[in-house]
Amino acid sequence: MPKKNTSDTKIYVLDTNILLHEPHAFLSFKEHDVVIPMTVLEELDYIKDSKKDVARDARVSIRAMEDLLHEATPEDMVAGVSMKGLGAGATAPTGSLSVFADLNMVETQQVFTSNENDNRIINVALHLQKTFVGQHVVLVTKDLNMRLKAKGAGLAHVEDYRTDQLISDIKYLSRGFHHFEGNFWDKVKSVDSRSEGRDTIHTVPKALLPEAYVNEFLLDDSQQFAGLVEAVNDETLEVLDLGYERLMSRHAWGISPKNIGQAMALHALLDPHIDLVVLTGPAGSGKTLLALAAALEMVVERNMYDKIIVTRSTPEIAESIGFLPGTEEEKMLPWLAAITDSLEVLHKHDENVKGSMNYIMEKANIQYKSVNFMRGRSIQNAIVILDESQNLTASQLKTIITRCGEGTKIIVGGNLAQIDSNYLTAVTSGLTYLVEKFKNFSGSATMNLDGVVRSRLASFAEENL
Repeated sequence: MPKKNTSDTKIYVLDTNILLHEPHAFLSFKEHDVVIPMTVLEELDYIKDSKKDVARDARVSIRAMEDLLHEATPEDMVAGVSMKGLGAGATAPTGSLSVFADLNMVETQQVFTSNENDNRIINVALHLQKTFVGQHVVLVTKDLNMRLKAKGAGLAHVEDYRTDQLISDIKYLSRGFHHFEGNFWDKVKSVDSRSEGRDTIHTVPKALLPEAYVNEFLLDDSQQFAGLVEAVNDETLEVLDLGYERLMSRHAWGISPKNIGQAMALHALLDPHIDLVVLTGPAGSGKTLLALAAALEMVVERNMYDKIIVTRSTPEIAESIGFLPGTEEEKMLPWLAAITDSLEVLHKHDENVKGSMNYIMEKANIQYKSVNFMRGRSIQNAIVILDESQNLTASQLKTIITRCGEGTKIIVGGNLAQIDSNYLTAVTSGLTYLVEKFKNFSGSATMNLDGVVRSRLASFAEENL
């Protein structure tokens, strides 16, 4: 149990899903004390040997706790081992980490009589709340139903893990562009323009858009001006003049944009200086089709990359693809049907659609890979398309992106309105974290596609159901 009993510090009881979401989460509570119930260690032990995608996260968390507790006596582990000096800089924790042997709790201390793991963890928090009167005892879990059960059982403080939550509401998520009312040039008090080859660069006051970031698009109501922020300085912004009509005339693999959002996305996708493109938006907005068309254009037509690697997160029930028949690529086909559907759309006018698709898949060296098997690889000179990324955590996305080596471009797409994970919301999704973390990185671009162009039926359903 924690050593301190003062109102200045809090006691955080962590659920298993917190350590799977962020393996080093126990280091994030600064001067407060962290309690790990024995049930959580049991669950981590079971998960670490499973074939689930989170097995690695379980192993990382176990190793991190072992590094801290390996010299502790059994008495120390129960009393709490100081975490002073761990972490980085001012955020380094000074609290303690302890393991609570909830398996030995006396029955009279328990509120729940059933022996389910969630109930045992809640019982730990309730027992600590009773023992440390006057001190905040907080159960931290990403399981919404568990939070409701804990409150219903009398636990005063229950929270979600929000350390990696960068925005409070999804409406504040960066869209990748800024729209000016009226005419853009009417708002510019001073400008210095120069030509670089066929491009025109405008230097305008930063006061025009104080929160601007590199690779953010600029639009206005005139439907004539379109710009791209190329550099952000202390007092000025450097804006590349793209032109609305010129932007709308971009195309890739026979596909032309149907709206300005798609045009901006296509510009970012085809830019060789941008290594990461994040596409968000509702179903039917064209995320997958644009990504695949741009990838085929750059691999087959322009010979800029050697291959296309397609992957996506799979539902928890299918995290292990081993039970499906065939090779890895054949196992992944059911989960990557959106890609094959897009390939059919791109070649629907060919006489032999199936033959054209097979030819292009071989020509572009398209490979279907499971997220599970992306770890440990170093992907060179390729385009990686990561679909349905809204179901991934920040830790999982980091693992995938860090696989990208020299000359590789990664396209990350997802719809934050279609999260299937039990433990993620729109504001805690790894996709949201990625957008906010990389918005100031000069090698990345984000675009929120807000128009459904799949069909009038899909558009009506998106707006009214």
